[in-house]
Amino acid sequence: DDPALLRLVQYTLAEEGMDVATASNGRDGLRQFYALQPELVILDLMMPEMDGWETCRRIREMADVPIMMLTARGQDGDMVRGLDIGADDYMVKPFSPEVLVARAQALLRRSRMARPEKAPAVYRDDRLFVDLEARRVCVEGMPVRLTATEFKLLAFL
Repeated sequence: DDPALLRLVQYTLAEEGMDVATASNGRDGLRQFYALQPELVILDLMMPEMDGWETCRRIREMADVPIMMLTARGQDGDMVRGLDIGADDYMVKPFSPEVLVARAQALLRRSRMARPEKAPAVYRDDRLFVDLEARRVCVEGMPVRLTATEFKLLAFL
């Protein structure tokens, strides 16, 4: 809910080599989640349009991605509620950017260790290249941008 803080979090994580997408409200955040399928989600509780509680609940219904709540709400009850609805970590503002990075990296490490290694899912023929892991599609060597729904349909085929 704070644009300056959003930029700080984005800059801090990007400086550590992470690809970062941001949203200023819960609805846009949920749309970005569906489209980008990130490895980690950091939520503020007091976002407009859809609060962090509801955003977390909806993400958790469909995915096991690590979720960190980053919020000014530091009461024990808020922390317990956040963890109960599916958050994996809970940080209270103000926070240290270094601690944010360390906790984000720890969540990513645990998440990657929990996933079994699998061979890259790549399809290639004379005209079409599809990399399911990287969500990349090329036709005759040219990258093609697909919506999340279009990509899912192509992957299903």
